[in-house]
Amino acid sequence: MARRAISTITGGATRSVLGIHVFHCPDVVGIVAKLSECIASRGGNIRSVDVFVPENSEFVFDPTHWPRDVVDNDFIKLSKLFSAEKSIVRVPDLDPKYKIVILASKQEHCLVDLLYKWQEGRLPVDISCVISNHQRAPNTHVIRFLERHGIPYHYLPTSVGNKREAEILELVEDTDFLVLARYMQILSGRFLESYGKDIINIHHGLLPSFKGGSPSKQAFDAGVKLIGATSHFVTQELDAGPIIEQMVERVSHRDTLQSFVQKSENLEKQCLLQSIKSYCELRVLPYQENKTLVF
Repeated sequence: MARRAISTITGGATRSVLGIHVFHCPDVVGIVAKLSECIASRGGNIRSVDVFVPENSEFVFDPTHWPRDVVDNDFIKLSKLFSAEKSIVRVPDLDPKYKIVILASKQEHCLVDLLYKWQEGRLPVDISCVISNHQRAPNTHVIRFLERHGIPYHYLPTSVGNKREAEILELVEDTDFLVLARYMQILSGRFLESYGKDIINIHHGLLPSFKGGSPSKQAFDAGVKLIGATSHFVTQELDAGPIIEQMVERVSHRDTLQSFVQKSENLEKQCLLQSIKSYCELRVLPYQENKTLVF
């Protein structure tokens, strides 16, 4: 697998753009040479390459000399040549942003952080809507934010016998992937199979030692010294999907319960944001049965 970036240099003024290419194929002699030749022949320049066999690369190029559709066609030819399992090209400045839906429950620190990072242009996605099993009053800051930016909010209360999955599937049909920003409902295997695309989840790093209600207080009372957060892909096995990102922070006897919880929530926000950005930049590559490579 490879990830590479390219730039063209010509006599006149040019506008170079960044391209990202993920290439996964059986390991044979000449793969990197052929990919490099393809990019150079179009006036592009490789900026970085990560090779793990899978390989991941970034390149910058001038779209006036190498049109976007030709980029795809060139790499399709190479993928056929090497019997590639995967060949994905993304040009963030030219391609549409990934379309996502955020699902959240009552806790809203992750939801609010994603919304404000999106507003600041630090989250490279388009948010189609927010879905929640928690009702929020019209004058709350989340609802006001969403209304101000024209993002629909769908309140779908759930019960033991009805998780509203059919309605959720209708709302997320045209998305590229989903984000669970502390959505405290378990998605069924039938839902995962019907949706068929990636779902990114975040949870605190206090599992599996501190389960159930008030895990932060349990951990605080137990005097833990490290806390963390884990972002991962959702699978049918609860909180056991391939890990995308993990972050930790030290805590001590000097922390109050309030500062302890604040540190834990900050880690969740940072970890979720980083995992989404890495995913959108094609830096997260599935590897083996339950692993990822993150370049």
